[in-house]
Amino acid sequence: MTDAAWQWDETLYAGSASHYSVGRMPYPPGLAEAVATELGLDGTGRLLDVGCGPGSLTLLFAPRFEAAVGVDADLDMLVEARRRAREVGATTIQWRHLRAEDLPADLGTFRVVTFAQSFHWMDRPLVAARVRSMLAPDGAWVHVHANTHQGVTGDDPLPYPRPPWQRIDDLVASYLGQVRRAGQGWLPAGTPGGEDEIMRQAGFTDPIHLTTDPAAVVERPVSEIMSAVFSLSSSAPHLFGERLPAFEADLRRLLETAARDGLFAERRREVAVSIWRL
Repeated sequence: MTDAAWQWDETLYAGSASHYSVGRMPYPPGLAEAVATELGLDGTGRLLDVGCGPGSLTLLFAPRFEAAVGVDADLDMLVEARRRAREVGATTIQWRHLRAEDLPADLGTFRVVTFAQSFHWMDRPLVAARVRSMLAPDGAWVHVHANTHQGVTGDDPLPYPRPPWQRIDDLVASYLGQVRRAGQGWLPAGTPGGEDEIMRQAGFTDPIHLTTDPAAVVERPVSEIMSAVFSLSSSAPHLFGERLPAFEADLRRLLETAARDGLFAERRREVAVSIWRL
């Protein structure tokens, strides 16, 4: 990443792994179907999921391939990914602890490489060039653009109140300050854009864009929203230090007051996909 105000460090998601699987809404099953149709996936070839976290996308896409590899820089995320894989009996996935910048490592060639909610944390020109060298001649880079911790804003009637996200953000800011935190640094301007130009400079052709249909309304208990907050790099548990118990108590109090019967409701966000080819 070229932003001089921030450099990646291993504490980016420290303490978040167990919350990620709970607080992030799952990707819709139709996502894998749409990508498989577009790419003609037939159960052959290998998948590489870069920045796989606890395996949310890896586990969804892996059945479309002979084998899959999930890589992540956070060891705790991989522990959670292995646990989830055991729960569903997924035996064709290898999990590797490494940064994307360390690719290609010894991983070989892949039919599809996926990124979901991860590429913006990386040295993107370097990673794009290295991943390009790992793709088979007919391979594809699949970038999943999603925001799975929070639903769509709006005022249409739902069966339960929406989570009070602005009040949650204000509470986080009261503990951590107004400038967004990330690992040991700050991101005053957020994560960078300009992905399309980076991909073209790395030798990829213009992408195909897919979107999933907006999903139904989902009910989310207080505990899930709390985990959603702790799943974010900007409010990862380690950032609160000794004040973590106090923040957790204040957050729970806020959510229990705003919920009805301990529940919230949200409408899932659309998931967009960019497919880049060589």
